[in-house]
Amino acid sequence: MQIHFTARKFKARTEIKDHALDVVKKLDKFYDGIVRSDIILSFERKTPSLKMAEINLRVHGTVLSAREKSEEFIKSIDLAVEKLERQLAKYKTKLRRKNKKTLRRVKQETTSPILGEEE
Repeated sequence: MQIHFTARKFKARTEIKDHALDVVKKLDKFYDGIVRSDIILSFERKTPSLKMAEINLRVHGTVLSAREKSEEFIKSIDLAVEKLERQLAKYKTKLRRKNKKTLRRVKQETTSPILGEEE
């Protein structure tokens, strides 16, 4: 999995960057088909200082994304990763259902007698 880290209009501290990279690498245990992930950190407002973390995961066939805001970057990253864990679980179940349906259809086609033949 390729991981791209971006901090918009500021330079991120190394502990924030390391935390973000470690947490996103752990998403690979939920689904191994993740091709690329983009981590984007930015500020929402200066006065109350809301910090936003956006994580985009490119998996085979689709893009999963999560965006969270909080007072700290680490908290925002963790909340976004929790959202992505739920999205990955849902994506995996959809894939499994789709694969089971195609397998059942193929099995029925191969085991059913051919029309026009008599025993």
